[in-house]
Amino acid sequence: MNWGIKTIGELCHIEKGKIGITKAIPGEFPLVVTSEERKSHNEYHFDAEAVVIPLVSSTGHGHKSLKRIHYQAGKFAVGNILCAVIPKDKSIINAEYLYHYLNLNREKELVSRMKGMANVSLPMKEIAKIEVPIPPLDEQKNFVEEYKLLEDSNSDLNNEIEIQLDLVKQLRQAFLREAMQGKLTAKWREENPDIEPASELLKKIKAEKEQLIKEKKIKKQKSLPPIKEDEIPFEIPKSWKWCRLGEICEVNGGKRVPAGYKLLTKKTHYVYIRVSDMQNNTIIDTDLHYIEEDIFQKIRNYTISKNDIYMTIVGATIGKCGLVPDKFDGCNLTENAVKISPWLISKEFLFQVLNMPFAQTQFIDKTKKVGVEKMAIFRFKNTLLTLPPLIEQQQIVTKLDELMQYRDKLEENIKTSQQQNEKLLQQVLREALEPEKK
Repeated sequence: MNWGIKTIGELCHIEKGKIGITKAIPGEFPLVVTSEERKSHNEYHFDAEAVVIPLVSSTGHGHKSLKRIHYQAGKFAVGNILCAVIPKDKSIINAEYLYHYLNLNREKELVSRMKGMANVSLPMKEIAKIEVPIPPLDEQKNFVEEYKLLEDSNSDLNNEIEIQLDLVKQLRQAFLREAMQGKLTAKWREENPDIEPASELLKKIKAEKEQLIKEKKIKKQKSLPPIKEDEIPFEIPKSWKWCRLGEICEVNGGKRVPAGYKLLTKKTHYVYIRVSDMQNNTIIDTDLHYIEEDIFQKIRNYTISKNDIYMTIVGATIGKCGLVPDKFDGCNLTENAVKISPWLISKEFLFQVLNMPFAQTQFIDKTKKVGVEKMAIFRFKNTLLTLPPLIEQQQIVTKLDELMQYRDKLEENIKTSQQQNEKLLQQVLREALEPEKK
């Protein structure tokens, strides 16, 4: 039997929602809004099966976008920035079939019809013009049932993929944990039994610190508490040592750029860095920010160098740390971060260690005044770490790089499979709705 084609205007009533979403009074009836989750209202405006379509762009700002449409049945209310599309004759068009058709063709049939430059909207008269293939009602209902079966099957597959992704994400911490315990380089140590132990490295670091203090390049620090046996969580190789971060690094906080500074663009002026420049464990290669020299002089003792590790201590990026790119050498250090300057050890190795929850949980503090998590700078120096011999640190970094590349490749392949699975499902469903194939 041939399929007919009719417009939504011929098939359905199109009615705008009747309540401002912010003015809704919570009640017993579902209130369909632009988000996926329903709100509620104390009155219902429709008692039907309907497709509910937003009339405004999901992203706004002159951009055509429609993240979702809705299917709703029974007694419900609709926000006034959406409309309800209700079949005139249920023996001709099934509302759930219409929902799936429009959802599968959302970009082509709905987004393409949006109007406006700044305030982008979807006129109801444009919705009325959309042509819909109309198979016999039994075929519409069969399509809805088959869609549910395919969707359930696809959901099971996606759940399995999500489990795989979660396991792959856990690999990172597993690799770091094995690195910190000396398991990644066990074979290398067997092949290199005569390397200088970490105890000798600690002696050299101590001598280096004393020289820097003598030259007044750093201040003398308070003695750190000795490491107690009950603090040690696991065994490490004999050539390694437990130490505190303050034994092998200098840790300093930053300083806020004074209020009222003038933002400049000339590269002859001084550079500053913001917490927002920290993304994905690195300082992003963004445009540099510049300030006048007199302001820089007020913060010149709070700069960060390319030899440091940078860590944010508050806000959305709390605990994110990165190696400082050459481009940011000499930038000021914001008050929302610390710089960690290692002595005679691999900063790449230390960077990996500082990304471990084992390290970070030792210096996270609850700041009661503002009620947010904040890294407590005074606890950094007491943080307990494992210290391998210097040459083994470099071996660990190399091994971790290889393993992380393997992990990233696994994650990429799983995500590609997920995308291909979704595209295949959408293609199968679209083809089922093409009348010329019937």
